[in-house]
Amino acid sequence: YTTLFRSYQHGVTDILDQQVGLEKYAGPNRWNDPDMLEVGNGGMSDTEYRAHFSLWAMLAAPLIAGNDLSNMSAATKAILLNKDVIAVDQDALGQEGRRVSKDGDFEVWARPLAGGDTAVILLNRSKAAHAMTADWAALGLPAKADVKDLWSKAVKKDVATGYTADVPPHGVVMLRVTPKG
Repeated sequence: YTTLFRSYQHGVTDILDQQVGLEKYAGPNRWNDPDMLEVGNGGMSDTEYRAHFSLWAMLAAPLIAGNDLSNMSAATKAILLNKDVIAVDQDALGQEGRRVSKDGDFEVWARPLAGGDTAVILLNRSKAAHAMTADWAALGLPAKADVKDLWSKAVKKDVATGYTADVPPHGVVMLRVTPKG
């Protein structure tokens, strides 16, 4: 069966919850596998598919497309070919991301990357858009950073103390944060 953000017996968020705490077992040449991607298989919105793809990249999971590659929408193709998100998944440091905070339906995930950058996901599990903040101090980052939104491609320089974004329902904002100083 399918419903929003849920496909088959276990929804994306159910599988994501099962990954919490498993990051200690992952690293170069040993990857946790939360299962194949459901992007483009129906039952979820494009926003939910972007969230699914982003979260699997945060987990350093094998990105195994489970959809019909010969018959996919332009939106599905754009999701599966997002080079910035794939770069996070394939980062040479090989550390799996972890949930840094959870406040009801609102979560922050982070993953250190080679070269000192940090990937950050603001995840909104609720049914309404919500302003969320990635706080630099809570993430162990210096007070200033450059930030790239990996879906909108927007770049903001010298962002002080943290980054706030409106996160769509069942969606994510995925960032690459480059510390300054």
